[in-house]
Amino acid sequence: MAHRVIPSFDRLAFVASDTEEAQEAHKRLVELYGHAEPEDADVIITLGGDGLMLTTLHAFMNTDKPIYGMNRGSVGFLMNEFRYDALRERLANSVVTAIHPLIMTAVDAAGTSHAARAINEVSLLRQTYQAAKLRIAIDGKVRLEELICDGVMVATPTGSTAYNLSAHGPILPIHAPLLALTPISPFRPRRWRGALMPNRCTVVIEVLETEKRPVSAAADFTEIRDVVKVTVREDHKQRSLILFDRDHNWDERILAEQFRY
Repeated sequence: MAHRVIPSFDRLAFVASDTEEAQEAHKRLVELYGHAEPEDADVIITLGGDGLMLTTLHAFMNTDKPIYGMNRGSVGFLMNEFRYDALRERLANSVVTAIHPLIMTAVDAAGTSHAARAINEVSLLRQTYQAAKLRIAIDGKVRLEELICDGVMVATPTGSTAYNLSAHGPILPIHAPLLALTPISPFRPRRWRGALMPNRCTVVIEVLETEKRPVSAAADFTEIRDVVKVTVREDHKQRSLILFDRDHNWDERILAEQFRY
């Protein structure tokens, strides 16, 4: 993760979800600040929830266009507070962070290799009523010979507050050089609750008893069915840029989330 200075906020592009609330905000903000096409803009403003932010971060990966979200959705953990006023001033005072995605390489039962990137997480999930049976290796060393579960995921700091949190995985500060390996409903070993790994690690997950216990793999919203082997690592050569208000940044949200009860 790295910080950089954004030189200008003259040309703003607005992207909104399909909800009435987001569309109304889009119309008013264009009236107030004008609208540039995304390819010509200095910054892209997303109006919606975390799903729209995730889609936009994927779409503008490696363009060095910063993405600033304002919450017009439900959860909005990746979004800033919505306000009409002083937008350019907020942008000028915001903090930019570079997010590096995961790269998933999944081999299916036919031997075909598929590649996809994930900003939040790569997850493996059982496809039928049978629990998945998995073997997990990190940097070439098998760490878990057999995990019987509904699934398992590798989550980034950005994704640690999404599916990972719902599966009782740890919340990670956005600048932490870590990945979370989190099981989903583990049956055996019953007490294993996951692991934290340096983000330089490569995780290989093999599916055992593939015909009896089929498994799918998903990198954010790209799903591959009937996988037999999945390799996950952070792709340091790729990045997306996200902006947070300085007075309500990611670190503050992480702390607040951990003290919810």
